[in-house]
Amino acid sequence: PVLNATSKDTLEKDMVFTIEPGIYVPGKFGMRIEDDLLLTAKTSTVLTGSLSTQLKIFS
Repeated sequence: PVLNATSKDTLEKDMVFTIEPGIYVPGKFGMRIEDDLLLTAKTSTVLTGSLSTQLKIFS
């Protein structure tokens, strides 16, 4: 589903979905960090929780 202020989609149990915040600098770069979540009847679980989101800069 696509969720925003005008969507009619709903989240239902046993769905996997992503949260993808992004930043874009016109003419330079864009970047997204994605978290995958599993929604169950009672809770949600972050499936990508053990992965690092730390930005590493190599020179």
